[in-house]
Amino acid sequence: MPSELTFLAALLVGFLGSTHCIGMCSGIAGTVGASTATNPSFLDRSSYLLLYNIGRISSYVIAGCAAGAVGQIGLGVFPETVAHSIALVISVVFLIALGSYLAGWWSFLPKLELVGTRLWRIVEPWGRKLLPVRNRFQAFLFGCVWGWLPCGLVYSVLAWAVAVGSVKQGALLMLGFGLGTLPTVLCLGMAGQTLLRLRSKALVRQAAGISLVLFAAVMFTMHQINQHA
Repeated sequence: MPSELTFLAALLVGFLGSTHCIGMCSGIAGTVGASTATNPSFLDRSSYLLLYNIGRISSYVIAGCAAGAVGQIGLGVFPETVAHSIALVISVVFLIALGSYLAGWWSFLPKLELVGTRLWRIVEPWGRKLLPVRNRFQAFLFGCVWGWLPCGLVYSVLAWAVAVGSVKQGALLMLGFGLGTLPTVLCLGMAGQTLLRLRSKALVRQAAGISLVLFAAVMFTMHQINQHA
């Protein structure tokens, strides 16, 4: 899959799938936004939240590099055309599965979150030591730690990063995903309750899910057209 399409697909997944982040990350983002000072200004809260998210996305990119490396080794045993086809099929299946989850047709992400629980028990105390967040560098470090929070959405995208079979593509995919989640997570620190109400609307969830399924269909169609061109 072209790197531009990988990035765009991951950006879309992050943006539409970030409704999953509302329940998990609203408290964390709110803590960072509220701990800047006794009466933090809008600028202070925004800068702390931005640095927290830069740290979080940096962790995603590092994880994407590792996942891409694993995939590169695994897919390297296949001819290049076969490897590309495998990567495409997994990507399409992933988008359909995530779209089904967002639309409320299939719930599988909570099961994936159990996978990282053991690692999180090791990492989480480091994040606790950074509270309360007193400066911007601390906010960045806090984001780096909390980027490893057990999250089924992140884990499913990491599985996708393995499928792309490239360190560079894996990093690009996770960067796109992280940037896609940025608007929602930034807003969580400012208007978490409003977003929680928005997430509860079935029409919003179904629209997000259907959008991902349609994007998967477009990706597959483009691949078929390119093959027969």
